[in-house]
Amino acid sequence: MPLIGRRSKVKGVQFTIMVVGASGTGRTTFVNTLCDSNLIPHKVCDSPETAHEEQGIEIRPVDVELEEDGIRIALTVVDTPGFGDSINNENSFQEIMSYLERQYDDILAEQSRIKRNPRFKDNRVHALLYFIPPTGHALREMDIELMKRLSPRVNVIPVIGKADSLTPTELKAFKARIIEDIDYYDIPIYNFPYDPEEDDEETVQDNTELRALLPFAVVGSEEEVEIDGEPVRARVYPWGLVEVDNPRHCDFVRLRGAILGSHLGDLKMLTEDVLYETYRTEKLSKSILDDSQDSEMLPEDLANQSVLLKEQQLVKEQERLREYELRAKHEIGLMKQQLLAKEEALRNLEARTGSSPY
Repeated sequence: MPLIGRRSKVKGVQFTIMVVGASGTGRTTFVNTLCDSNLIPHKVCDSPETAHEEQGIEIRPVDVELEEDGIRIALTVVDTPGFGDSINNENSFQEIMSYLERQYDDILAEQSRIKRNPRFKDNRVHALLYFIPPTGHALREMDIELMKRLSPRVNVIPVIGKADSLTPTELKAFKARIIEDIDYYDIPIYNFPYDPEEDDEETVQDNTELRALLPFAVVGSEEEVEIDGEPVRARVYPWGLVEVDNPRHCDFVRLRGAILGSHLGDLKMLTEDVLYETYRTEKLSKSILDDSQDSEMLPEDLANQSVLLKEQQLVKEQERLREYELRAKHEIGLMKQQLLAKEEALRNLEARTGSSPY
């Protein structure tokens, strides 16, 4: 069992996702289906008197506790109602980016303290699900701009909301056009990376399958219907049913299993070791540069501070590796103890039965 899995069964794991998408893309229903609860209330229609007013974007974090494969997950869902509802969405981009960077600033400040707060909560966003409207055409300029801007700060996963509004043929063609646009505009989404030389065959196959599903076509439903005596989450149409948890109908199960199961650790690791470290380096480098401009620092002093910054980063990385090594040794020790216990049990069994179990 992976180290993160063993610890999580005892303490649980904290995980944060952000959902971004214009009204009508199925964002709210998806979140409630994901959490199997009415976590986010549906928007009430505006009154005729205020329908013409632009409300602007809101950032609303909501906490919920889930369990996935026996692991308790303290999940924070950051909803973004109002995104895409304005004529000019520049403010929406800035609000989301500011929220992401504030979480990095908070943990940077906490790590700089001599005495840290044991109750400090890490609110960094580990994955951003971006809901693309099911137009059947291609990415809009707003879609491209948002994903390009945010990808340096968060793991962006594109999602097609309300995918049941397209036929299977239309959906397949739409997915292909979106991936073409992502490649053409060089948008660095989270594409379930793997290394054929380093990763095992099962991991490579799983990531290859998930990558082929991008962007995930999802359908949500907060209602259940009875099929063969069993309650099933589905959407009912005159021509039949679309089952939320049926992989043949949509990608909901594979997406949920990835972000809350198989790839949760990888998303957290990339956020910590790549995205946050990149932001931290940029922030500290900018601070050094600003200080040098304010105090007319000599070039050699600026160079010395840059070297010091790199040394500090190296020390931090070495400490992280040492911590991982100690955890690995502890894990190996536990496995050896379990193996010895099993061998002893087999010897006792052999002594009682008078024959070898082998």
